[in-house]
Parts: sequence; C-alpha cells; structure tokens
Amino acid sequence: MIAVTADIAITPTGLLQNPILVVEDGKIIELTSRSERELPSRHLEYPGCILAPGLIDIHIHGGAGFDVMHASATELAHFERFIAQHGVTSYLPTTVTAASDVILDSVERLGKEVRRREAEAGRARPLGIHLEGPFISHAKRGVHPPDFLQAADVQLFDRFFNAANGTMRMMTFAPELPDAQKFIAHAVGRGVIVSLGHSDANYEQAWAGIKAGAKTATHTFNAMRPLDHRDPGVLGAALTCDTLFADIIADGVHVHPDIVRLFLKMKGDKRAILISDAISATGMPDGRYRLGSFEVDVNGDRCEYEGKLAGSVLTLDRAVRNVVEFGGAAWPLARAVELATRNPAELLRLPNKGRFESGADADIAVFTASGDVRATIIAGQA
Repeated sequence: MIAVTADIAITPTGLLQNPILVVEDGKIIELTSRSERELPSRHLEYPGCILAPGLIDIHIHGGAGFDVMHASATELAHFERFIAQHGVTSYLPTTVTAASDVILDSVERLGKEVRRREAEAGRARPLGIHLEGPFISHAKRGVHPPDFLQAADVQLFDRFFNAANGTMRMMTFAPELPDAQKFIAHAVGRGVIVSLGHSDANYEQAWAGIKAGAKTATHTFNAMRPLDHRDPGVLGAALTCDTLFADIIADGVHVHPDIVRLFLKMKGDKRAILISDAISATGMPDGRYRLGSFEVDVNGDRCEYEGKLAGSVLTLDRAVRNVVEFGGAAWPLARAVELATRNPAELLRLPNKGRFESGADADIAVFTASGDVRATIIAGQA
C-alpha cells in the first residue's frame, strides 16, 4: 500500500484540497484528505501540484520516431515511455489506410500486444485498436492513400476484426458510403465504437449514421464537409447532437484557437474529447517521418504530405494546456483535464479509468499549476 498526495486532486465531485490517494495492487482503495486522516508513512508527495487521472489518447499514430503500425515490440515500448512522460497512461494505437494485408498484419500484431500487456510502470498501456480508414470518403480522405480506400464491406471489416482478436475498440467511418447504416450496426454489434469522420456526408446521412449507432466524431472540423447555413453536413450534426461525443486536435494548427473555443461551447465539458493525432515525428526534430505506409514532412508544428496536413506533433498534455489558453476563464486546468480523462473513458466504456474513486485504476498524472506534467503514475507505480 502506498499513498499519493499533492495540494489538489481533481475528483468527480470537484477539487479536493490536500488529497490523499491510497493505492494498493494498482487500484485506488481510498480517496480522502489530510484533514480526515494522517498521511501513511509510505507515500509519494508532490507539493504545489495537482493530481489528475491519467490521460487517455484515443487517436494516436506514433511518437518518439516510431509509427505504431510498424513498430517492433522494443520500439513500441520506447514510444509508450515517451507518451507516459506527457501524462498519458493509456491509449488506442491508431492505424491509417493502407493495403489490406498491411492493415491485417498491423492489427494482428497490435492486438497481441493489447492482449499480452498488463499495466507496467513507465509505459502507457494500449487498450484497443482505433481503425482510421479504409472505410472513409474519397472526397475527404485527407492524406489517406486513395488506392486503398474501401466500400462499406462487412466481410472485410470482419477480417480486420478477427485479425485483431477482439481488440478493435474504435473505427472512423464515413456515413455516406452505400449500406452505411447496415455496416455501422454490424460494427456496433461487435462492440466497436463508430466515429464519424473523413466524411463528406450531408446532414441527413450523418444523422442516419448516429441513429444506426455512431457515438462520436473524429477530429472535428478536419476532413469533414464545411459547415454551411443551408447544408450543415456532418459537422452540423456533430456540433448539435447532444448525445454525440466529438474529438478535436487542439494544436492551433488544425483548428483556429477561436474555433476550438466555439467547439468547447457547443460540445461542453461532457461530450468534448481531446486527441493528439500524433505521428512518429512527435518529440523529434524537424525532418521526414513515417505515417503508416508513407512519409510526412515536419516543420515546426506542421506535418504535411503533398501540401495537406498529415497528423500532428501535439502531445495530449499540451492539448490540455491549449484548452486553458484558448478557452479563457471558462476553462481552467481542472475542467480542461476532464476532456482527456473522464470523457474518453466514458466513450470507451471504461468505468475504472478517467476518475478518482475507490476501485478505479491507480493511473495518475501529476500536473504543476501551469499544466506541465511533473510525474506519471501507472497502476500505482511512479
């Protein structure tokens, strides 16, 4: 048993002053304060800091020079240590469109890693696979290779699902594809969360996708039909549907800071989710880096392929700090953190993650008052 303490903890009921999180066997067994009990002799103390649940990145392609679709076990471990330094304790390794045999090989290998892995100190844990493509729109494919895009083929989906050995947790999908509602219902029936994205859908097609079972939207504003006052499109549905989650790349490059603020107002603190969409270049100097089966040029905060944005070099802790900056007084750190903790956990149906309460996983990100990560604790291990 060990206790973790700081100045403040972000809890489901608000801020707790002088908290004591008591941890045993990787779980939180007690959440209390110094006013209610003495600090146990064995403890980790972080004066001047804020305890938050560990960050959860549901859309990430790589980092520290490594791409998750092609990384070896050793390289994946290096990548996971890198994102753990930025407060991420769990994540969904995310694919991009490629030849079917390449995707099959990647999801099979990643699926084995998901099933093999218990929580380890210093390494973010993969919770399942996010399949981004190939079931997306040609018109809004972004940098996804057009030759490998696929129709809404249930049999091909099942091949990917089976290769992943039940670890496919999320999929980005364009709801305007023929037979989209049948496809979405099939995927949902197999336990996969469908996210509307890389889509040129009109408003009616987007709502049909939501009614068929889609639960969220992928990198809102990016790779979507633009909002029009007579043709709201998939973006209009994503912003106005109160039950739909939606995620965003809050780096100030993919979406203007003022539009991030608009997004926050529309989706609120219960349905907005922060993602990194980070590629292998994250944490590395400028240069050329891999994204799936192609290479991306990186200059500063911009990742481009043939003049189009191709992922990001954003880290999730920086996304949280950006929300504090872009959102103004309405979005203090404690509120911004929930967009990368509680909300993704609720979307992924993970009751033991994203919040501090008895029985939850002892995944903790320790922030300074300015939002920098001081330490990361995974399953109770710093």
